[in-house]
Amino acid sequence: MNATTDLQQQLFNFIKGSQPHISLADELCDLLDISHDSAYRRIRGEKPLTLNELKHICEHYQISLDQVLQLQNDAVVFHSFPVVLFSDYLKGMLQQFKYLNSFKERQMLYLCKDLPIWQFYLFPELAIFKTFFWIKTLLNQPEYSHQSFSLAGDSFDECLEIGRQINREYNELPCIELWNKESINSTLSQIQYYKDADIFKTRNDLEAVVDSFEKTLDHLEQQSEKGLKFMPGGSDVTYRAPLHLYINEVVIGSNTILAEVDKGKVAFIPYNVFSYMVTKDPRFNESAFAAFKNLVSRSTLISGTGEKERNKFFRLLKEKVRDLRR
Repeated sequence: MNATTDLQQQLFNFIKGSQPHISLADELCDLLDISHDSAYRRIRGEKPLTLNELKHICEHYQISLDQVLQLQNDAVVFHSFPVVLFSDYLKGMLQQFKYLNSFKERQMLYLCKDLPIWQFYLFPELAIFKTFFWIKTLLNQPEYSHQSFSLAGDSFDECLEIGRQINREYNELPCIELWNKESINSTLSQIQYYKDADIFKTRNDLEAVVDSFEKTLDHLEQQSEKGLKFMPGGSDVTYRAPLHLYINEVVIGSNTILAEVDKGKVAFIPYNVFSYMVTKDPRFNESAFAAFKNLVSRSTLISGTGEKERNKFFRLLKEKVRDLRR
């Protein structure tokens, strides 16, 4: 086997590993406008790819030539997913979770600067508040510029339904999450800002959001106690994937998501609040995974064990939330 054939077979093995449910031959037929026999000959390495064919394959499967040719340089290729509409952001997140759950062997590692965004969709009042805040204040959509927040206003039914779907997918995905006592601070600041700026239409709206936030923390504490993920009100029958929750008192995370799927690794890096980049670069991911595991080794496990530290951690978070009432 020559070097060109070896690289070509590595390319197709990489595609099959990252897209486990596709028919590669069928897709190559459509993509390159060739017969099934020609597609299989290319997959087996019997016929070399032309540069034009390689270009089409790399563009279609979002693969860099650095990966294909195994070039040894410091460049890392990311695929960017910018956000315009918030509902599109949630839809993209749902698709990413479905992709991760399509693998038999899978695990997500989350370095949390803030609470994971899907956690805000466990209870409707907090979900509506966060959606309103993100659309009005962060995405600065003009139709919301002069609106006060009211639970009697826009119910964001589409976003809440997508959020519930994301939580169901999340519950199927084994996770190691690394939290900090600062992980709820951004949401605390957002509620306090709306309170100080008199954006809550009524005191009841504020109270309902704070109550919902407390219920969210209660549910997260219940999941942590059992070391398993489930929807609010779920019975033992509905328990899903294991949750390993750690707290780190020194390092504040960056909302980075790392995932292991079968034998591959992928990293999701946020930027500009809602936009994010994705890479499967082996060198980058090996470094990112090593850094995460180093942080875990210096953290305290509070899920399924560590009752004293778990109670102390969640008591501190809930006290911060209750302070919003004063």
